Amino acid sequence: MFTVIGGLPGTGRTTLARLLAARIGAVHLRVDTIEQAIVRSGLARHPVGPAGYTVGYALASEHLQQCPTVIAESVNPLAVTRDAWREAGTGAGVRVVEVEVVCSDPAEHRHRLATSSCDLPELPLPDWQQVLDRDYEPWGREHVVVDTAGQAPQEFLVSLVNRLGEPGGAEPGPR
Repeated sequence: MFTVIGGLPGTGRTTLARLLAARIGAVHLRVDTIEQAIVRSGLARHPVGPAGYTVGYALASEHLQQCPTVIAESVNPLAVTRDAWREAGTGAGVRVVEVEVVCSDPAEHRHRLATSSCDLPELPLPDWQQVLDRDYEPWGREHVVVDTAGQAPQEFLVSLVNRLGEPGGAEPGPR
């Protein structure tokens, strides 16, 4: 199974991806990590543009040949990026599940951004206005939506695992 997790900064996307990867024993590909490595190499500055995603698609394709359970996590704001992730999974012959992480409470979302810290040195974190101004296209096909508002990380993990077990979703892996 290839799980593609997207959502705006501050929604709990990375936290959810990490928790899910640990729970089901998946490889976790994080575009922020890839982009920050490109910046540290001296080849680019933020914003990196499509390079991080392009490397992510290649890594996903390769990992899916070796490990049947991969999670790719990024903002994934555009249909073209979502399509490319999907193609990486279908090209590897695995089931693709797309997950959008949202925080439906604007005050909570804003507070998370204002108080969050980053585990990637020198990764610029967006402020609330940058999140509001960001290009983020609506998802045009069926996908799983996880709303993290008012929930602790373990709660929204359980919500996702339950959703993945629904008909049309993916089977949760070993616990």
